[in-house]
Amino acid sequence: MSRKLFGTDGVRGQANTYPMTAEMALRLGAAAGRFFRRDGSSAHRVVIGKDTRLSGYMIENALTAGLTSTGMNVLLLGPVPTPAVGFLTRSMRADLGVMISASHNPHSDNGIKFFGPDGFKLSDEAEAEIESIVQGDILPAQPQNIGRAKRIDDGRGRYQEFVKTTFPQGLRLDGLKVVIDCANGAAYKAAPEVLWELGAEVIPVGVSPNGTNINDRCGSTHTQTAAEAVVAHGAHVGISLDGDADRVMILDQNGRVADGDQIMALLAARWAEEGRLRGKTLVATVMSNLGLEKFLTGRGLRLERTAVGDRYVVEAMRRGGFNLGGEQSGHIVMTDYATTGDGLVAGLQFLSEMARTERPASELVKSFETVPQLLKNVRYGADKQPLSDVGVQARIAEAEARLKGRGRVLIRKSGTEPLIRVMAECEDEGLLRSEVEAMVAAIEAVV
Repeated sequence: MSRKLFGTDGVRGQANTYPMTAEMALRLGAAAGRFFRRDGSSAHRVVIGKDTRLSGYMIENALTAGLTSTGMNVLLLGPVPTPAVGFLTRSMRADLGVMISASHNPHSDNGIKFFGPDGFKLSDEAEAEIESIVQGDILPAQPQNIGRAKRIDDGRGRYQEFVKTTFPQGLRLDGLKVVIDCANGAAYKAAPEVLWELGAEVIPVGVSPNGTNINDRCGSTHTQTAAEAVVAHGAHVGISLDGDADRVMILDQNGRVADGDQIMALLAARWAEEGRLRGKTLVATVMSNLGLEKFLTGRGLRLERTAVGDRYVVEAMRRGGFNLGGEQSGHIVMTDYATTGDGLVAGLQFLSEMARTERPASELVKSFETVPQLLKNVRYGADKQPLSDVGVQARIAEAEARLKGRGRVLIRKSGTEPLIRVMAECEDEGLLRSEVEAMVAAIEAVV
């Protein structure tokens, strides 16, 4: 079944523009409600969380109207991280969880992510079925069966208490000065409070959301702000989250950044030593650096690659029974603790290594030497299909031949924006740059 609304991470787009309109949010809510109320019973509930975008109010109200119109009882959490929605969907025995967020995108965008009753994101098949319901006539509930909506005031507190249970008992963060950059997003209260309660001296950054400053020169996609704060305050470490707090970047005391690959390498090695790494396997996407793969192989561990998107990482983890995975972009998935990427939990795992080993962050942020990697994005119009062009295909094939045995090429469409992502890796940086630029030029000539 074809999918036009849903991308790699729910439905996403510019607010007040199709598909992120109030009308579509209402229909999506009604379709999701009808999908989860197929047995006709009245005991169904859904939890809804959101980040701090101005458009969240509009979409939250529209979703609530759609869901209650089909008989779903709605529990409104307010601003909470995406992983909190996955956790509370299970904890509150809900049939559905919804997160309103466009993650690391600017405030002008927004999105809708769905979670099933097990707290995991819905499968492609479930999303396709909801999309088919959206396109048809949606049967409303009888007047006496319309759902109710209720604010849940302690949802964030429940999540914070859970997060603290993932930090090893007996360890504290006393004496550690930690910069936490919350990107003016969903974790602007939860993250600083958790760190303070565990004993850290907290320097908060990006904790004054106003509806339009989410991810604006802060957060995991703009780590310079946190890096400057680390150096200025003489902090031991920095933790930089994105707008919905499901991804993280770590900064050492010098402001040097460790991406998701380095964090996963650290955790995989540690968990393997403790016998905790199931199947001796780490799951990551095709974007993860070759250096990570070499690092794992050298320790008798395996890297299983997936398509880009944390949902595909999670699906592979569940199929194989693995418990650690993630993305270079900072999604770190630890199914021993959470059903989706959780930037705060991943940050606490790094801090626990600092506390346990008494080693500085600079010794922990670089587990392996990265193979030079270059990524460039090419924007294209909706009426264009540049990867179908014969000339583009020939140029990509030529680059693959030239890098064979020394690196790799990865060309893909973004699942959240109209971009072609052109990525390659090679020890020879001159060759790497020339091949990427040639592929980009071929695509730009078409678009």
